[in-house]
Amino acid sequence: MVTTTVHLLRHGEVHNPDRVLYGRLAGYHLSERGHAMARTVADHLAASGGDVVAVVASPLQRAQETAAPVGAALGLAVGTDERLIESGNRFEGSTVGSDPVQLLRTPRYWKYLWNPLRPSWGEPYTEQVARMRAAVDDARRAHEGHEVVLVSHQLPVWVTRLSYEGRPLAHHPGRRQCALASLTSLRFEDGAFAGLHYSEPAAALLLGADPVPGA
Repeated sequence: MVTTTVHLLRHGEVHNPDRVLYGRLAGYHLSERGHAMARTVADHLAASGGDVVAVVASPLQRAQETAAPVGAALGLAVGTDERLIESGNRFEGSTVGSDPVQLLRTPRYWKYLWNPLRPSWGEPYTEQVARMRAAVDDARRAHEGHEVVLVSHQLPVWVTRLSYEGRPLAHHPGRRQCALASLTSLRFEDGAFAGLHYSEPAAALLLGADPVPGA
């Protein structure tokens, strides 16, 4: 039996003093704590005795900065896959996430709030899952029998996990199990999904961190 593991790594904490929902906006980089998180995950993976043969990241700066020390620790160049990018969001660039009531008080936002199950204010969950699972499948096939690290973002990682577990994609954001710099490790046996393991190598650095932009 051939075992392949695809680790979905969420990026570290972002420098975001204005608490903006930055989404896919350029220029949002890791905070000092975020860099420490990335180094901690890199050390964890290097010391784990695993067989990581590839590191691939979302094109966004925070993901690339999280992937860099992982690649360096494992002696691997970091690749880029557009399919790992953050989810699209109509509220990108605003601070409405820090005051949800503002959504209801602002008429221009109302047209985006008609269906939270889709969700109507951003990239549908189904589309996120489709692109993420395609990236996972390509990584699995390209590196069968080994381990791969894919660096992405909280929502795409979480809905991808839900899809593999056969759970509904619609969910409450506060119930996501996908902390900063966490690993959602998907295990495949002979190409078939066989289970997953969630871990937080940088758990000691989470206290006081800003877990969700604008929240």
